[in-house]
Amino acid sequence: MSKNSQKVISKCKQLRSLLESNELEFILEAHNGISASIVESAGFKGIWGSGLAMSAQFGVRDSNEASWTQVVDMLEFMSDATSIPILLDGDTGYGNFNNMRRLVVKLEQRDIAGVCIEDKQFPKTNSFIDGNKQPLADIDEFCGKIKAGKDSQTDDDFSIVARVEALIAGWGLTEALKRAEAYRQAGADGILIHSKLSRPDEILAFAKEWAGRSPLVIVPTKYYSTPTDAFRKAGVDLVIWANHLIRSSVQEMEKTSKAIFDSESLADVEDKIASVDHIFQLQGAEELSQAQDKYLVQKSDIHAVILAASRGSELRELTHDKPKAMISIGGKTLLGRLMEGLKRAGINKSTVIAGYKAEAIDLLGIEKCINEDYEKGDELQTLICAEANFQ
Repeated sequence: MSKNSQKVISKCKQLRSLLESNELEFILEAHNGISASIVESAGFKGIWGSGLAMSAQFGVRDSNEASWTQVVDMLEFMSDATSIPILLDGDTGYGNFNNMRRLVVKLEQRDIAGVCIEDKQFPKTNSFIDGNKQPLADIDEFCGKIKAGKDSQTDDDFSIVARVEALIAGWGLTEALKRAEAYRQAGADGILIHSKLSRPDEILAFAKEWAGRSPLVIVPTKYYSTPTDAFRKAGVDLVIWANHLIRSSVQEMEKTSKAIFDSESLADVEDKIASVDHIFQLQGAEELSQAQDKYLVQKSDIHAVILAASRGSELRELTHDKPKAMISIGGKTLLGRLMEGLKRAGINKSTVIAGYKAEAIDLLGIEKCINEDYEKGDELQTLICAEANFQ
């Protein structure tokens, strides 16, 4: 895995540094362990644990249909796979102040650096689905939820970001600023201001009035064409690219599955998709191999060489189409029985020297050498065919 064996800076401190940086910072959505690893490999300093993306990868709607425990379990895989901080899209906190307290405790146990909660009612609906019809939470109730979360954290650097939905719900800039200030005073470590407009006007107006009172976070999903420099000039601290890995993966999976179905072949897709070796790399296979060499006791380094070149003519019709090693007794071939015995003894590497009807020897897990002159030579000459395997 890409997680460092020695933690120089905690994940909570890393996220805190992103929020309080003097430069505009960026984090990218991930929804499972392998996508989180990809985000880190791309160079991002942090991960957005997107509620939309995680619900989608579970195959359910972004309406709290995936339980918070299922989300937290997935976050554990994501955290274990990476060394950069994760900011969870925690929806409404999955309930009232008490649910929020337990959520914070469980997130810290899994080394999650922070959570963003939105001021809507539970269960939530995605902001871009009839956003102006969605009721907002009572300000005092939401402030209580923030305070409960802050009182529950054990790491001073764990971050709670308050997401203001007033613009989404059509309540206007004044209400958005009123709520953001109340949340800041309640202890929120940052404010996420959200908008569904295709232009950044609402966001830039909010940023101007907010004037850097606390870290400001945005999610430019709808106003994606806005030049990034406009966010820098407005004093935005953190940009979340919120759902683009799940969307790109869905498109590519649909394209690949249709191509395989239509062609009834893999020939047209194999060179267009990630190699199996790359998947192994993202899974940390190299580290496991190194660990096996260090910790796994090798029972044996013996290499078996099995002579199976002769026909066994005295067995007559039993070896008409196969060598005697492939005669079946009780449902298992003689060679298969021998291989099982070798494996029980801890001998996992075997070379079979074939000759007569060599193509009939097709057991998995063996190397095969061919003695073309099996009828003329003796056992010693057959053995010499596997000389390259001698140690």
